[in-house]
Amino acid sequence: MSTRSRNTQDLLKKVRKIEIKSKGLSNQIFSGEYHSAFKGRGMAFSEVREYQIGDEIRSIDWNVTARFGAPYIKVFEEEREMTVMLLVDVSASKNFGSKKQLKQDLTTELCAVLAFSAIQNNDKVGVLFFSDQVEKFIPPKKGKSHILMIIRELIDFKPESKGTNIQEALRYFNSAIKKRCTAFLISDFLSDGYEDLLKISNRKHDLVALQIFDERETEIPNVGLIQLKDAETGKNIWFNSWSKKNRTNFKANALAQQGKIKDIMRRSGVDHTRLATHESYIQPLMTLFKRRGSKR
Repeated sequence: MSTRSRNTQDLLKKVRKIEIKSKGLSNQIFSGEYHSAFKGRGMAFSEVREYQIGDEIRSIDWNVTARFGAPYIKVFEEEREMTVMLLVDVSASKNFGSKKQLKQDLTTELCAVLAFSAIQNNDKVGVLFFSDQVEKFIPPKKGKSHILMIIRELIDFKPESKGTNIQEALRYFNSAIKKRCTAFLISDFLSDGYEDLLKISNRKHDLVALQIFDERETEIPNVGLIQLKDAETGKNIWFNSWSKKNRTNFKANALAQQGKIKDIMRRSGVDHTRLATHESYIQPLMTLFKRRGSKR
């Protein structure tokens, strides 16, 4: 068997494994919460029927009522079909993970669950991969084969660049998607200067921020002298973790950065949750969905 053929088989096995797990989670856990958490485009006229006790007076269709000599009301149904966009950070920091999995693995599984939840609701799904530039845009479509293609790309995609520019991703997204949609912005948000475009995007669309993080980005244990590498810049630094002061400063800086991100999301009106590489994402995602559903 050729190397290319073996690589293709390995990729298909990975796709199948993610499909089975994410589709199961979507069917059993997320589909109902997803449906209630994300609104359709509005209310569409469905039918006219006779007035029943308890119906709202403002729903009466006076023209039909006059014609038949009895009260009739207009019935409206929510237009459920939506477009869902996944804005996925594929910068070099995606390859970091200290315990259970890499950020990329968590992102791939998360996107698969969201995509399967979306198509169960008859929604279109599209993807935008970004680093410090827009790497790839997959236009929204329906169907299982489209979702499997997206999962293949999530597993196998090789970005041209290593940095992160959320601002550029949001600018492209606002230009490419004209009608209001639901968008999941999935990143570690280790980037600056995106707040203004975040506000604009959330006014135009329904934006949700899913922040991927690893616990070692917040706290370093006492393991001696270690070399830390910034995956995006390639810069190496030596860090003395024997020093309690160094460990305390590292944690303080990380918590300050997290506080800044949380504040940006609050000011922008964007729903936001954090998902860790070493923990299950099910509970944080369910909590987010329920919180959104209760606002409706």
